[in-house]
Amino acid sequence: MPRTASIIAIIAMIVGSPLRAADEPKLKVSVANDIVYSKVGPTELKLDMARPAEGDGPFPAVLVIHGGGWRAGNKADNRPALAEFARRGYVAISPQYRFCPKETFPAQVHDVKAAVRWLRSHKDEYKIDADHIGATGFSAGGHLALMLGVTGPKDGLEGDVPADAPSSRVQAVVNYFGPTDLAASDIPDVSKPLVRDFIGGTPSEKSDAVSKASPLTHVNAGDAPILTFQGTKDPLVPYTQATKLTDAMAKAGVAGRTEMIVGAGHGWGGEEMVRTFGETVAFFDRYLKPKSAK
Repeated sequence: MPRTASIIAIIAMIVGSPLRAADEPKLKVSVANDIVYSKVGPTELKLDMARPAEGDGPFPAVLVIHGGGWRAGNKADNRPALAEFARRGYVAISPQYRFCPKETFPAQVHDVKAAVRWLRSHKDEYKIDADHIGATGFSAGGHLALMLGVTGPKDGLEGDVPADAPSSRVQAVVNYFGPTDLAASDIPDVSKPLVRDFIGGTPSEKSDAVSKASPLTHVNAGDAPILTFQGTKDPLVPYTQATKLTDAMAKAGVAGRTEMIVGAGHGWGGEEMVRTFGETVAFFDRYLKPKSAK
């Protein structure tokens, strides 16, 4: 689950593509980087943000979560994506989160949930529609986006927050090949050390943690709609991880869809990347932009 396919590639492919001409006119963008959104002991957690520089809002928001096997990656990699979302009418942020093996699960989930709460706490300042927030990510970032969509206070993953803290739930998720069942037998050998370091032990040693860290465990009625893109030849996250999530969504009545990219590995580029980003925006537009605002 390392960051083998940065979202930067999406934006590089989109610039000048037919998708841009077909869409609504793009907004001017305001950018702010390295904003402190949370503190864990002496550690400051920061995010980058891009938002529309014009218009009264309120604007829906999107978290773009970087991958890297929960152990690496940089929020700055997502800055081109943030700007593109902002041009399309979103307040977009990319949060840095703590890395394993120094910090194991649920630290990473606590951090991205804190970033969602930060958005809601600053809704007036940044003209955010706090009722319409989405999350997307690649690989480990996709996993964390899924965790935002399928977990709530009853799951015990909120971290040390006051009872009156804003909700950390999101209203739509786009998952690019994130793992969904970390204890499953289909996790390939190359990915098992990544899972081990993330949960702080092997699945047999940390059975409760690996279950709690798996989005599949938490899928239930009322979860956010989920769009998943998955390559059928992914050597790190097998396509069966996506099909199991699809089955669980169907059983629970969760909206969304799963798209298999035939022959693709752990990421893709070219026109396929342009197309899947366009589908990502369309999915968020459907669930995050009230009809009156479209």
